[in-house]
Amino acid sequence: MKKEIAVTTTLSKPTFLQKLQHKWNLDSIGQVILVLIVFSLTGSTVVMLRKFFFGLIGFDEFTPFWIKTITYLLFVMPAYQLLLLAYGFLLGQFSFFWEKEKKMARAIKRLFSR
Repeated sequence: MKKEIAVTTTLSKPTFLQKLQHKWNLDSIGQVILVLIVFSLTGSTVVMLRKFFFGLIGFDEFTPFWIKTITYLLFVMPAYQLLLLAYGFLLGQFSFFWEKEKKMARAIKRLFSR
């Protein structure tokens, strides 16, 4: 009776977190997880801030959508960017988010300088 030997390869398919680590040029999976936590905290905070801010200025279900959109773009989007940096700083990932912010600012500048 022959024994079958299982052969494993080291060329396994990379996981989702490994793909993000490579894409974002991060040092470890732990860093990827911290970056994802920063994105989660920022998104959750912005949702709460939007509700609070819109209530504070008197927006309700009858406020026209276009006014809500402009207000969102002028006030909530910059808050999102600042919160990314703040949470990134608190979780030790400031440099990652600072580089992303600079890259986005350059892209916006190119968009408007054409």
